[in-house]
Amino acid sequence: MTTTRIAPPPPPAADRPDDARRGGRPPGLTKRVLARREARIGLFFVLPAFLLFLAFRFGPAIAGVGLSFFDYDISGELDWEGLKNFQRMLADPTFWQALGVTLAYSVLAVPISVALSVAMALGVRRAFRGSRFFRSVFFLPVITSLVLAGAIFKWIFSTDGPWSALMTPLGLGGSWLNSAVLVVPALVVVGVWSRFGYGMLIVIAALQDVPREHEEAALMDGAGAGKRFRYIVLPHLKPTLFFLAVIETTSSFQVFDLVYVMTQGGPAHASYSLVYMLYDQGFKYSDYGYAAAIGVALFVMTLVVALIQRRLIGRQK
Repeated sequence: MTTTRIAPPPPPAADRPDDARRGGRPPGLTKRVLARREARIGLFFVLPAFLLFLAFRFGPAIAGVGLSFFDYDISGELDWEGLKNFQRMLADPTFWQALGVTLAYSVLAVPISVALSVAMALGVRRAFRGSRFFRSVFFLPVITSLVLAGAIFKWIFSTDGPWSALMTPLGLGGSWLNSAVLVVPALVVVGVWSRFGYGMLIVIAALQDVPREHEEAALMDGAGAGKRFRYIVLPHLKPTLFFLAVIETTSSFQVFDLVYVMTQGGPAHASYSLVYMLYDQGFKYSDYGYAAAIGVALFVMTLVVALIQRRLIGRQK
């Protein structure tokens, strides 16, 4: 007859060895201490890449701010100027014209791009036959080279292009790029076309967090599509709209590729943006100190606009 040996029950926690109670940790080490040690080790391995990131990301920016206080040209000599570059900038009518062009472009492009992103996202948010195809088509301009797109749209907006033929019955025929009034709207069309697909994907991701049951309950109560969007969807999209507004504003303030390829700032500086002026001063006239001052002014304006947007649409209750 075989007897079965029953293992004795484990000793109480108070009688167990310290290493067993700690899960095998050495004496004197708590979970918090171990977590801090692992964080230090992780930072040690990340530190070289982080230092390189700081050097190449913020180093040129800090150097640019410092350069704005000097007179520096292609000869390589640095002469302290103090605030003279900024005073010259404020007295330069070309700067104010470039600022007006930049603001006009941004005022048109940012709301149109954000609104179109939201509209397209609402249109393809639900899975239906062909929804993936439409999402891909809408996102395709984002990965298209702006230089290539600018060259194509330069022909489209030319006198013999299809856009002129389409607008002729409305009295808006001819080359929009040669019109001081219509050149900025033409650039806005291309800029919005190239950017709204990115915002669409961001909004689609945010729409996944909108509670489906809230929309269904509102639908059962007789709420129309407009009311469901205003009172249910829009409050959930507020942080996303703030993010889109900031990145679209930053992108609009830095418009350069389209201007360089399509208009070169013309006609008569009607599309002469701040970044294009910075490019001219720095690389055409080799006036690096003045170009750096324009860059600093552009950064300050972008920051101020972002703070205003944060106050208007980014603050949550």
